[in-house]
Amino acid sequence: MRIGVYCSANPNIDPEFICATKELGRWIGEKGHSLVWGGCSLGLMNIIGEEAKRAGARCIGVLPRKIEERGRIFHNLDICIPCHTLSDRKDLLVANSDITIALPGGIGTLDEVMTQCAATTVGYHSKPVILFNINGFWDPLISLLDHFEKENLMRGNYRDRIKTASSIAEIEAIIETYLHP
Repeated sequence: MRIGVYCSANPNIDPEFICATKELGRWIGEKGHSLVWGGCSLGLMNIIGEEAKRAGARCIGVLPRKIEERGRIFHNLDICIPCHTLSDRKDLLVANSDITIALPGGIGTLDEVMTQCAATTVGYHSKPVILFNINGFWDPLISLLDHFEKENLMRGNYRDRIKTASSIAEIEAIIETYLHP
């Protein structure tokens, strides 16, 4: 499978997020999957790339020209998919992934999750995103989505498009359910 990953490129990340990111990267490689992600050499993006590559994964980076210009490219890419804008990047990440997992991140990660969810709502694809809910990181977003749903501001059940997992075992179970409904 091609596993898309959304995550932070910022420094000074919580050590528990780093440990879970390493575990996810190793799992991707050990299972023979490919990593499809932002391909940046900073923060959790670099960590997941390093661990996935070390465990044998093929690393596919989707890189906007701005990141290339700044020299922030992950040094060990197998495939580089260049793009012009962050909007292009989001489309290419989804198009080149069978499923996506969101690690802790900031505005960019939230944007990626919401864009993917909105695209499933409209019917562009049916790929869910899995929120890797390390230490409850995604709980505030889940509460907000519950609020939107309670106020009848969402079409359908968002849980059909956004899944949550607190462990690699839960991620595996969600992927298995998605592949074999």
